[in-house]
Amino acid sequence: MSSRRTLRLGTRRSALATTQSGWVADRLRALGHTVELVEVVTEGDTSTASLSSLGGTGVFAAALRRALLAGEVDLAVHSLKDLPTAPEPGLVVAAVPTREDPRDVLVSADGRTLGELGDGAVVGTGSPRRVAQLAALGMGLSFKDIRGNVDTRVAMVRDGALDAVVLARAGLARLGRLDEVAEAIDPLQVLPAPGQGALAVECRADDTDTLAVLAALEDADTRACVTAERALLAALEAGCSAPVGALAEVVEGEDGLELSLRGFVGSVDGSFDLRRSLVGPVGEAESLGRRLAAVLLEDGAAEIVGPEPRPPAGGDPGPRTDPRPPDPAGATGPHSVAAVDSSNPRSPERDSTERAL
Repeated sequence: MSSRRTLRLGTRRSALATTQSGWVADRLRALGHTVELVEVVTEGDTSTASLSSLGGTGVFAAALRRALLAGEVDLAVHSLKDLPTAPEPGLVVAAVPTREDPRDVLVSADGRTLGELGDGAVVGTGSPRRVAQLAALGMGLSFKDIRGNVDTRVAMVRDGALDAVVLARAGLARLGRLDEVAEAIDPLQVLPAPGQGALAVECRADDTDTLAVLAALEDADTRACVTAERALLAALEAGCSAPVGALAEVVEGEDGLELSLRGFVGSVDGSFDLRRSLVGPVGEAESLGRRLAAVLLEDGAAEIVGPEPRPPAGGDPGPRTDPRPPDPAGATGPHSVAAVDSSNPRSPERDSTERAL
C-alpha cells in the first residue's frame, strides 16, 4: 500500500460510534497509516421506531455496508452485535480487536441495584433479550421499550420517567462514563447479546491492501469467542430482537486453554427460561456454537425461537408485527414492551432449567 494513501473509515455519527471508530483509527495511525473518518447516516440513527419494527439486526450496518460496496469508504467499524450473522457478499470482517467487558449494566435512580429496585419498578431497554432474562428473575419489574443514544436513555432515569435503564457496559466504558453505573449485572442473571462488547472492522473482500493493514488489529481469543456466540445465534435462526443471549470465554482447562460457551433462550414475559452450556477446543468455536444451539433447540428453544428476516445491505426490512402486550401501568414513552405480572412472581430456583453440558 502506498504510504500516501488515506484510509477512509466509515462510521455512524453517534457519539458512541465515532468514539469506537476513533479508537480503531488511532490504532491504525499508531501503525503509521493516515485515516480519515467519514460519517454515514443509517436508518437506525434517524428513526424513532422500535428496533424490532425496523428489522432488528442489520439496521445500523446497512448504510455502512452500502458505502463500502460503492467504494465510498475503505473500511467500517461496527458493534459486532449489530451485524447480521449471515455474511455480506463482497465484504469480510477483516479484524475483531480485543473485546471490552461484555456485561450489561444498570443505571438507576439513586444508584440502586437490581435487588434494590423493588416490585413494580419500571426498567427501560430496547432489548427483548434483557427483558426476558430480567423477567425470569421474578423481581416483579415492569419494562419500557426505549430508543435513543446513551444521553437520551440515562436522562430518562435522571428525569424520573424510569427507575432504571440497562445498557452495555462496553459502550459506557468507551465513552468514559462508568461512574454512572449502579451495578454490573452478573452473566448468571443476564447473558449479553452474542458479540456484545466486541467491534468488527469490515472491508471489501478484494481489497488486499486494506486486509493486510487490518490484520494487525486482530485478537485471536476475541475472534474465537464471538465466532462461537454468533454460530449459536445463526443456528437458532434468530436476530437481535429475539430473546437470545450468549457468552463465550477462553478458560484454563485440564489440558490447556479451552472455550466455554453459555447460551440463553427465553420468552419476553419470563415464563420460559432455558440456559445451557458447553466446553470445547478453542479452534472449534463455530462447531461449539452450533452444538450448543442444537442442545437448546432439543430442550425447548424451538418452541419460541423462529427465523427473523434479515434485510440485505440497502434492503427494505418491510412491515413487522409486534407481538408484545401493552405497557405496564406507569410506563412512559412511545413504544410498548412486555410487562411482568408482579402479582405472580416466578421463583428462579423453582423454574430454572439451567444445566451444564
